[in-house]
Amino acid sequence: MNKKIIIIKQLPFIISIIAILSVVFDLGFDHKPVEQKFLQLIYLIALFVGVGSVSFRYFFKKTRPKINVMPFDFLLVLFILVLIFIELEFLIENNFTFLLFLNASIWVYLALILIFIRELASSSFDFRRMTLNPAQLFILSFLFIILVGTGMLLLPRATYTSISVIDALFTSTSAVCVTGLVVVDTGSFFTPFGQMTILMLIQLGGLGIMTFTSYFSYFFKAGSSYENQMLLSAMTNTEKIGEVFSTLKRIIIITFIIEAFGALFVFMSLDTAILSSFTDRLFFSVFHSISGFCNAGFSTLQNSFYEPAYRFNYPLHIIIAFLIILGGIGFPIVFNLLSYIKNNLKNLFYNFTESHERIRMHRIINVNTRLVLVTSILLTVGGTLLFYIFEYDHTLAEHGSWGKIVTAFFGSVTTRTAGFNTVDTSALTVPTLMLVLFLMWVGASPGSTGGGIKTSTLAIAVLNFINMAKGKEKIEVYKREIAQKSVNRAFAIITLSILVIFLSIFGVSMFDRDKGLLNISFECVSAFGTVGLSRGITATLSNPGKLIIIITMFIGRVSMLTIFIAVFRKLAQHEYRYPSEEVLIN
Repeated sequence: MNKKIIIIKQLPFIISIIAILSVVFDLGFDHKPVEQKFLQLIYLIALFVGVGSVSFRYFFKKTRPKINVMPFDFLLVLFILVLIFIELEFLIENNFTFLLFLNASIWVYLALILIFIRELASSSFDFRRMTLNPAQLFILSFLFIILVGTGMLLLPRATYTSISVIDALFTSTSAVCVTGLVVVDTGSFFTPFGQMTILMLIQLGGLGIMTFTSYFSYFFKAGSSYENQMLLSAMTNTEKIGEVFSTLKRIIIITFIIEAFGALFVFMSLDTAILSSFTDRLFFSVFHSISGFCNAGFSTLQNSFYEPAYRFNYPLHIIIAFLIILGGIGFPIVFNLLSYIKNNLKNLFYNFTESHERIRMHRIINVNTRLVLVTSILLTVGGTLLFYIFEYDHTLAEHGSWGKIVTAFFGSVTTRTAGFNTVDTSALTVPTLMLVLFLMWVGASPGSTGGGIKTSTLAIAVLNFINMAKGKEKIEVYKREIAQKSVNRAFAIITLSILVIFLSIFGVSMFDRDKGLLNISFECVSAFGTVGLSRGITATLSNPGKLIIIITMFIGRVSMLTIFIAVFRKLAQHEYRYPSEEVLIN
């Protein structure tokens, strides 16, 4: 194809990128009137090009989108045209003043973002020429978001006072890796633009940028190549290649639905005497709902929910706790449970209508779901009971009977990768600290927004211990045998996690000896488990210490095993086997 034709086809995408960069420049810097007018001109050009690009695709058979995309494109073009008419003052001259509420910069920014997404999704990426394996692409996508986030947080209008590069990198990494450790107070140090940037990084980091870009690309185009589906299948742990995009769709839809309901319930639980402004309450609700579901632990409050005004707001604590649980239990588990509930409802309907149709419920709840649910319930209930016992006359003393139960429950849930706190973490007793360290190390469940070694890894390890004690060579549970590959992976993850945590503690101790071994150990385990709880030393760490915590947070999010897979070349499997021989272990 002629290079000029290719450039012309890519021109709308290039202009949309320029428009997005202009938005970042607009929001991140103060401007003179001349610069502001120039930016407005760029926006207007991008809007016109966006309308033309979306519309012209329908005139050519090769580029014509699918039928289900037409409603989106129609609404997008209509929205952009309204903004153009407002900008050209056409609506005022024709008495369409009821649409003037759209005469705000936020709507233009939204339109430009939608145009960018539309153009990005329509661009073709040939994965056959890509030399990166899924693990490498997964790691690089996180690195890319972290670096972009760091750049945006360094912009003058992202903070009220200047921020150092290491602190911006730390904050961006903590947000993308959904950790929650902070070196500066999120609510008072960052401007609304900076807080929105952090929120965007949390959402992208929680779900992964590949989830969004891959699904939108599939939605707006006629389909996807087999290579693309193979790549995404490996990245999303989807068993059937044909279900990759339906899985991505369900992940995005369920995430936004849960976060929307979470924000609504948080909004209803807030005291208007504390947050009188509707806008402040709305932003608080959205921010903490997304941060809770993504297990990020970021809060606009200086001391999280330990603030006096929120310390005894038990409905708020329960809402956030359930958001943490839903985000940390894992999307595969959620999908499996939804399938079970849906089929149960169908059978109830068939019974009610006396229909002969029935859905066989046998094995709808798979072994993975059973292991994760049982382990999660045991950890949550056990953690709540132990927290309640250890802290009854200590950090829970200021709460009543109901408050003690809720606070203990919240303490058990939040330590599993969330990082919010309703008690003074530095005042916890030593037995509670040991409990918290264990829960932070275990973390959430596979396929979730949380970190840690994961609940299924712990379950397999415990089952293996029991089987070895009984003299059994195979792990059998729920009338199924656990594959040896899963056992090997579980113990590799456990071993590597201990190695990473040890090296992290060793490294931080070299540069911040005055912080104390217990505090440093707590910080490093929290960083690896992407939890975000701290004993108050994060902001006072030296720059080398912060850098080690940054690396630990990143490894905790992508996992050391994934890094090893990305580095080492996968060898072909051979059919032959050497004679086996036992090695003395104990």
